[in-house]
Amino acid sequence: MSDEDVASRLREICLNLPEAVEKPFGGHTAPTYRVGDKMFAMTGEDGRSLTFKAGPGVQDALVGSDPERFFVPPYVGRNGWVGARLDVEQDWDEIAGLIEDSYRLIAPKRLVRLLDERPIA
Repeated sequence: MSDEDVASRLREICLNLPEAVEKPFGGHTAPTYRVGDKMFAMTGEDGRSLTFKAGPGVQDALVGSDPERFFVPPYVGRNGWVGARLDVEQDWDEIAGLIEDSYRLIAPKRLVRLLDERPIA
């Protein structure tokens, strides 16, 4: 999958969540996805990784079970965030689920309720 296809797929997953926006972080140019002013997913400057928030134990489970696909990212890893390598084959349904979980941890309760009320496709 080309870098452009990966970026498009991530954008589609993230911006499909209620009130999610794409906005760079600080002086970086890489896409960062936010709800309100809080980040729930960010890509690396080189487009080869994705970082997202995860619940307790998820980081250890993902990195421990598949270190080729997942890693502990610098800076935010100590707070439970997880890195996913985008330059290896990924299960995009799993990535979408992990992004949605991150969103749920960050978003206000009213937006999580909207997400829960969406019809199942």
